[in-house]
Amino acid sequence: MRYHNITKDDMLNGDGLRVVLWVAGCGHHCDECQNPVTWNPDGGIPFGPADKEELFTELGKSYVSGITFSGGDPLFPSNEPEILTLAKEIRETFPNKTIWLYTGYLWEYVKTREIAQYVDVLVDGEYVKQLRDTKLYWRGSANQRVIDVPESLSSGKVVLHCE
Repeated sequence: MRYHNITKDDMLNGDGLRVVLWVAGCGHHCDECQNPVTWNPDGGIPFGPADKEELFTELGKSYVSGITFSGGDPLFPSNEPEILTLAKEIRETFPNKTIWLYTGYLWEYVKTREIAQYVDVLVDGEYVKQLRDTKLYWRGSANQRVIDVPESLSSGKVVLHCE
């Protein structure tokens, strides 16, 4: 897996103060995407042990609420295996931290993936510039949903995260 940035003390990509991993690789290519530089799966830099250590050091801080996986798309085929491994280890090591994941894929696809059992909140759907709404929390266009993953898995229907 490759990535472009690790953002610390982020308050825009999920609730609370978060660390964000911006991965490389996205096949959606949304018109007017805010991060087109992350589309190329060969862009950015390789994610290695020092990068993982940096994430875990940040997550170890009591005031950090959790991690957000974004990009690019964390569920792009070359990213998903390592994101899954990271999510599992984060859940084991930091059970009280939340895991958010942004993806252009829809919930109906994601809920069948193993990663779903480790994610607390999923922001799904491609960005659609015609549906852009700057008043929305944690998403750029009205078609995207901020989904409470454990509740949705439990109930068998989409349950939106409180805003």
